[in-house]
Amino acid sequence: MLRHTKILLWRLLAVISLILGVIGAFLPIMPTVPFVLLAAWAGERGWPQLERYLLNHPRYGHHIRDWREQGAVSRKAKYIAVFMMSCSAIGLCFSPAPLWAKWGVTLTMAAVAIWLVLRPEPASH
Repeated sequence: MLRHTKILLWRLLAVISLILGVIGAFLPIMPTVPFVLLAAWAGERGWPQLERYLLNHPRYGHHIRDWREQGAVSRKAKYIAVFMMSCSAIGLCFSPAPLWAKWGVTLTMAAVAIWLVLRPEPASH
C-alpha cells in the first residue's frame, strides 16, 4: 500500500508541475521549463511513461536532457528569463505591494538571475 501511495504522490507532483508548465507557456509572468523539469523529475520516480514523453517532446525534451546531462541552460532561455524577471521587478515597483515585499521579491529574482546566467550553456545543438 505504501508503494502505491508513493507512486500516486509522485504522479500528482508530476501532473501539477506539468499543468503549471502549460499555464506558464501562455502566461508571460510564469516560467515553463522549470515546471517541465520538475514534472520529468517526478515522472522518473513515479511515472516512467510521462518521463519518456517529456524527454522526447520536440520543444522541451532537449531542455530536460541538457539540464540532466550538463546542468546547462541555453543562452536564449537565459535572456528570456532575465528579461521577464526584470519586467516583473519593474512592474512590482509600481504596484501597491508593501515595500518589504517589493525588495524581497526583487532581490530573490536578482539572485536567481545571477545564478541562471552563471549556468553553463549546452555543449550540443
